[in-house]
Amino acid sequence: MIPNSENKRVWFITGASKGLGYAFTCAALKAGDKVVAVARTIDNLAKLEETYQESLLPLNLDVTDREAVFSTVETAVKHFGRLDIVVNNAGIMTMGMIEELNESDARKLMDTNFFGALWVCQAVMPYLRSQRSGHIIQITSIGAIISGPMSGIYSASKFALEGMSEALAKEAEHFGVKLTMVEPGGYWTDLYTSMSYSNPL
Repeated sequence: MIPNSENKRVWFITGASKGLGYAFTCAALKAGDKVVAVARTIDNLAKLEETYQESLLPLNLDVTDREAVFSTVETAVKHFGRLDIVVNNAGIMTMGMIEELNESDARKLMDTNFFGALWVCQAVMPYLRSQRSGHIIQITSIGAIISGPMSGIYSASKFALEGMSEALAKEAEHFGVKLTMVEPGGYWTDLYTSMSYSNPL
């Protein structure tokens, strides 16, 4: 375990290899903090790891695998000794009319965007609760405020995330744990370049 000084926060960031997650990772490291950066593929983090060898722990993780999430969080805590900020950023986007979207695509959206964040919250809360400190940041979307054509199931996954997060915020505050929801509008990241579409009718 690497000792943690009082002024060095430990971040746990999902979807950390691209887009907003990568930006969070870079900003935290540049601020002198420590980061557990998890993603399904971590090749993009190799250069950062060379620069921040003692401060960065990149780990492979598919957040839809609940058992793997719990194991990865345990590894993170054993490595850095604690967690201070948890960023649930992993997400996917599949666009399609409600009538068009097949079961597989619908479930993938919910599994990643909602259940993935839920598993992370369940895994980190015992540690944050025992510390009586910590901050969970949920990256939702403007799509959690208003939905539109082609984005119904994506929005549903974000609505679900916000509903769960509102409850967790009230539960966690009694243990000194804060929760913030971030609702970004449209901006160009790998989420859009990797976006898929349902087969049209």
